Amino acid sequence: MSSLDSLYQQIILEQAKARHGADLPNEHLQGLHLPANVGQCHQLNPVCGDEITLRIDTASGVVAGIHWAGDGCAISMASASIFSEMMVGLESGEVHSLIANFREVMRSRGKLQADEEVLGDAAALSGVSKFPARVKCAMLAWVAGEDALNQTM
Repeated sequence: MSSLDSLYQQIILEQAKARHGADLPNEHLQGLHLPANVGQCHQLNPVCGDEITLRIDTASGVVAGIHWAGDGCAISMASASIFSEMMVGLESGEVHSLIANFREVMRSRGKLQADEEVLGDAAALSGVSKFPARVKCAMLAWVAGEDALNQTM
């Protein structure tokens, strides 16, 4: 294993354990009427059982907070944690751009290397793109975030 692969593996394990933003209480997961500046989405990967409910709070077109609850493999939980850390404070257009960049890397089947300058810790997930069955795990929070953010527009 190369030193870069080892570093990336360590980032994924640390983020999966840290679970930044995983503070959405269970009683707030379903059936709520949310204000216009709040979007929420539930995503499930039926192949492996990973799932997440992610909520995005916005203020004047800027992501003010991300809260989620979920359960799944280290890849999906690390990805949700990284997404939560990265997006707070960004304008919605910036978030959509980062999601598109991440999606392109994930769909490349290992042909594209993530730019750490753009994706930060999310670049650690780029190796997942070589394993099509795991791409959905890495994308779960990003898809939920995209849908939740679109609800606030």
